[in-house]
Amino acid sequence: MRKRVLKSIALVLMIIFISSGVSCSKKADNNSTKSGNTKDEYDKIPMEISAEIFDRGQVLPEEGSYEENRWTKYINENSGVKVTWVPVLRTQTEQKLNSLIAVGQAPDLMWDYGTNFLLTRINQNVIQPIDEYIEKYSTSYKAYIKAHPELLPYVTKNGKMYAVTSKRGIDVIANHGMVIRKDWLDELGLKMPTTDEELLKVAEAFKNNDPDGNGKNDTYGFAYNYNLDGIIQAFYNCINYQWYIENGKVKYGTTLDRYKEVLAFRKKLFEEGLIEKDPGKSYENEKQLWINGKAGIYMGGYAPPYYRDFKKNNPNAVVEPLESVSTKYGRNGLYQEPPANRLIVFNKNMKNPKAAVKLLDWMIDKGWFTIMFGVAGQNYKMVDGLPKAIDADKNQKELQYSTEYALINNWDPKPEAFKIMSADDPIAKEEADLKGRGIQVAMKNVFRRDIPYAPTFDDLLKGTNEKFQFSTSGIINKVITGGSQYTPEWGMEQIQATWKKQGGEKMEQLMQAWYEKNFKK
Repeated sequence: MRKRVLKSIALVLMIIFISSGVSCSKKADNNSTKSGNTKDEYDKIPMEISAEIFDRGQVLPEEGSYEENRWTKYINENSGVKVTWVPVLRTQTEQKLNSLIAVGQAPDLMWDYGTNFLLTRINQNVIQPIDEYIEKYSTSYKAYIKAHPELLPYVTKNGKMYAVTSKRGIDVIANHGMVIRKDWLDELGLKMPTTDEELLKVAEAFKNNDPDGNGKNDTYGFAYNYNLDGIIQAFYNCINYQWYIENGKVKYGTTLDRYKEVLAFRKKLFEEGLIEKDPGKSYENEKQLWINGKAGIYMGGYAPPYYRDFKKNNPNAVVEPLESVSTKYGRNGLYQEPPANRLIVFNKNMKNPKAAVKLLDWMIDKGWFTIMFGVAGQNYKMVDGLPKAIDADKNQKELQYSTEYALINNWDPKPEAFKIMSADDPIAKEEADLKGRGIQVAMKNVFRRDIPYAPTFDDLLKGTNEKFQFSTSGIINKVITGGSQYTPEWGMEQIQATWKKQGGEKMEQLMQAWYEKNFKK
């Protein structure tokens, strides 16, 4: 009996032991499975990426280079990601990126402005959707894009997110603008021009009536930068690279009949000497004309150009923002940017997308502020919740290039903020006041944008557009500089004929179908 009891106890203990072993084995297996799920394929890869940076020639030698400077070091030391920056000349962005892509050396993060950039990279099959990376690795940017759904159409294609972006502040949405010498208006007894005809008459007076009182015929109506054509085209609602809806039909800006007014305006500027006639002169020369007080109206951006240098040479000058003028087609706002800022895409060959998301999360969370405004106590102090500059000259050296590195940001100032933020010296205060009022004037009139963005079609049609732009540039130049035999009417006929000859009507048909599918209700 006792033996049978002992055998029974032994059997029970054996069953418990085996069951216990199985249970432990299952727990171990479960733990192993869970551990496998939490393991990330990118955790063993260094937190390193490469990123494009626009080279605008603003890094002074004592600051370093676009590859290495105080802000590249700051990013590497504070973001948790080591970034290798790849400079791309702003004037050659597309060519440089295409050459890097062709040899397999494109940076992990590429970026530019405008949906065409995004669609081109998609069509080249060089970038990848990023929805999964944002969902899996992001916290700050995921919350940001959820709070700004209006940005999604600019980064989404076929239901997939292909880019990271942030919202433009009003100081970046406002773009093209004009300023005028108010002291010259007063000297000649003239009023602020409000129409295209008045603008030309004021420019003629600035050219011919010695507004600076030096007894010499050495002044011009206008100085300008590369925005000149865009500003004049905006007067007449026919930007040369933009599509318009005319009576329900999609039409290309340069081919519209009213583009003739642009040709006439430009021809008058040249023939009457309201601008410098020498076509070999550069924008740098236009800058010097303005700085040295030899032009009365500057066509460029909304902010007063080169203001510190200008005031040093012209201490008694009074500059005012100039509103877009009205024409027989109404009053149109000058060029304004769409709400989405830079579009940042992920190279499909990127080794560590987790590192890219970590960098962008850090930037949108807090990194952008220091990159844009510098170090507290050195570059700024906080006043009324805004970073007020301490030393304008120091900031000019250290911060004029820094904003390029803030790939995404959360900055959206009010126009009055600039006066609070400026350094305390009188010129800085004047410049900040003009900048704030310039934004208000620039945004006073709506810029006509009938289609939020244009698609990219196949290479043949892209080539047609590029060929058209090249061909018509010669026609436009003949009208402007070729004398009375080349009238605006002749130029318009030639432009429209060239459009038809080079396949423009086919492009219109494609655009019409695309517009009706995507936008027409």
